[in-house]
Amino acid sequence: MSLSGKTAVVTGSNSGIGLCIARTLAQGGADIVLNSFTDRDDDHALAAEIAAETGVTARYIQADMSKASDCRALVEKAGKCDILVNNAGIQHVAPIDQFPQDKWDAIIAINMNSAFHTTAVALPMMRKAGWGRVINLASAHGLRASPFKSAYITAKHGLVGMTKTVALETAQEPITCNAICPGYVLTPLVETQIPDTAREYGISEEEAIEQVILLKQPSKDFVTVEQLAGIATFLCSPSADQITGTTISADGGWTSQ
Repeated sequence: MSLSGKTAVVTGSNSGIGLCIARTLAQGGADIVLNSFTDRDDDHALAAEIAAETGVTARYIQADMSKASDCRALVEKAGKCDILVNNAGIQHVAPIDQFPQDKWDAIIAINMNSAFHTTAVALPMMRKAGWGRVINLASAHGLRASPFKSAYITAKHGLVGMTKTVALETAQEPITCNAICPGYVLTPLVETQIPDTAREYGISEEEAIEQVILLKQPSKDFVTVEQLAGIATFLCSPSADQITGTTISADGGWTSQ
């Protein structure tokens, strides 16, 4: 499968899941637009590195996904968007009666509202091109709830709902919209949390992973960013032409319980 001639816009893609998805799509031949809220030399260097490695066109466009105007401008500046990966997200953990209002507002804006704004601008581009893929990075928490994560769970449930709506609105067009719902993913951020969790509970790092971090993940193994990138790439293939409006769980059995 070749994605040559396609342009992929991946939000929140200067590290972790988003970066791996962008790299993998580039390896498949797609031109890439990376994004985050920063505007550092390192950000632009990442795009140059992907371009050099793969031979595609890769750009970095700064945009704050908490701002509607930035979300829309990101896709507009891209100029073309055949594949939209809504990946940007943040997290905060607190009981609902102690949840800071600014944290709630930011999580809803970045994790859910941004996908509305980017999709609204991208769909006309996809219709003009005669092909499109919208891939939303939701979460097992888009299908299940946990305490102390009210904003994140609300946003991810909302993202799953929006995925279904976009799929229905594009069902008779060569455009699909799906949500990937990972469990716990081994990202650099999670890796730094493992020793802290072990110290907090007075247990080994192995026990912290199995008994605390992966408590709800029956496989007791992390999802990898490469696995998620593989799912995203599959959703862009002809084999996925009739897969739309659904959630694909990569959670080691979490949501089967």
